[in-house]
Amino acid sequence: MDMGAVINKITIMPDKEAKAPYKLGLALAGGGARGFAHLGAFEAIEELGLKPDIISGTSAGSLAGVFYADGYTPQETLKLFKNVKFTELATTSLPRNSFFKMNGLRTFLKENIRAKTFEELRIPLRVMTSNIETGESILFDKGELIEPILASCAVPIVFEPIEIGGKYLVDGGLFVNLPASVIRDDCEKLIGINISPLCPQKYNRSFKYIIERSLHYLMVANALPDRDICDYLIESTEIGKFPLFDLNKAAEIYKTGYIVAKQTLEKNKERIKQDFFSPIKQEPALSFLQRLANAFRK
Repeated sequence: MDMGAVINKITIMPDKEAKAPYKLGLALAGGGARGFAHLGAFEAIEELGLKPDIISGTSAGSLAGVFYADGYTPQETLKLFKNVKFTELATTSLPRNSFFKMNGLRTFLKENIRAKTFEELRIPLRVMTSNIETGESILFDKGELIEPILASCAVPIVFEPIEIGGKYLVDGGLFVNLPASVIRDDCEKLIGINISPLCPQKYNRSFKYIIERSLHYLMVANALPDRDICDYLIESTEIGKFPLFDLNKAAEIYKTGYIVAKQTLEKNKERIKQDFFSPIKQEPALSFLQRLANAFRK
């Protein structure tokens, strides 16, 4: 299996002269069950007549991204997860290095994702993971597909690390929760969907609360650098208020993601029109023919 690209430090130095190979990119943040908001946002973006040419994802973003890149519509993906319980995707593990194993999610992906490799996806996808041993971010965009997705979703302590090529990989959100930087130079315009913005929550004296809030602040901090390099940013505390591991509210989260994306796109409709739907300036035919004739005279 290809071990992906190791990223120690991401520096954005765009070449203004070079034309990006992709028109529109989507960067999808991690955030547990809030990932259903990505699906709602996809629907809102599609209603504008837009479709991404490349996608990057961390954790829940990689999960939403792989179904979209595989050709599923947002509603089809939601339907797949509609009656799935958390305990069907994660099985209890002996408390040695995690509380759960993702055997159920592995089976679910193998049964429903049609592509077996990154190369077989309909839309190029880049998946962010973290090496728990070295502290490096590792990006996957080729080779076998399912294991990198699982690694990207392997929240430390909650889920067992995934071994790929002798390396133990966990959630990409440890270092890069909104992976905009890994596709920024390759797309003309970039939409970031951040499902984990800073969102206060009343104190609850429970182990679950402490874990979720700690993970929340980690994801917030690791999305900050990439927020600023997106051309359009879709985020709201309305999404951030949902729990990380509650699959029972999938439809509500989806709807919230749709509404938030719709509002954001509406506010930016003039700029979107200019960026994606402005007429292409064509060279007058006479001028083109004259240049062609001059070329043949030389």
